[in-house]
Amino acid sequence: MNRFTGALVAGDMDTVRELYDADVVVTTPDAGTLHGIDAFIEWNQAFAGAFSDRDYRSDRELEAGDSAIDQGELVGTHTGPMALPDGQSVPPTGKQIHMRGLDIATVSDGKIVRHDFYFDQLELLSQLGLTAPA
Repeated sequence: MNRFTGALVAGDMDTVRELYDADVVVTTPDAGTLHGIDAFIEWNQAFAGAFSDRDYRSDRELEAGDSAIDQGELVGTHTGPMALPDGQSVPPTGKQIHMRGLDIATVSDGKIVRHDFYFDQLELLSQLGLTAPA
């Protein structure tokens, strides 16, 4: 989990690809269920392209059996277009976000085979000034 977080913050999608099974299943609040590493990489690249100076601050980490859970806060500045699930794009606002989230990864044979992400989309849009505060 920590290697994934470091790679995501750095925008290193090659390392992300190495950590995941080719047939990974990923659930997200905004894009729903993604099937396969290519769909997951595309989702990550869109987010990484929208937010510069990314950092992640972990509050809690837990490993149990084949699962790892991480709760924390992603910080970044909205400097690039942000794609929305309906295909529209939000132009850069220049605003900094502090997006709280939790994710759970399941590992098999040394690769992440399932990854579930949880974050509040309304909170994110509110911080960007696109909706009333949550």
